[in-house]
Amino acid sequence: MNHAKRSRKTLFEVVVTHCPDSPGPYKYAVEVPALPGCFSDGRTEQEALKNVKEAIALYLSTRRDQRRKKSHLVEITL
Repeated sequence: MNHAKRSRKTLFEVVVTHCPDSPGPYKYAVEVPALPGCFSDGRTEQEALKNVKEAIALYLSTRRDQRRKKSHLVEITL
């Protein structure tokens, strides 16, 4: 019997923006709308997409860690 852990894949839509006039070397920005505050960049579109995969993994692991600490979200109206 094979007890290998199956990896679960999740599909995220990302928004890629080409920024040719950016003053730095990073000409592509990538945002993940489903994960507020999750974004990355790169010198090429391929590099930006590779970098955003890492950003998504870090975002999700941080969320898991926060849940383990029993933190909770509170909405405050000003």
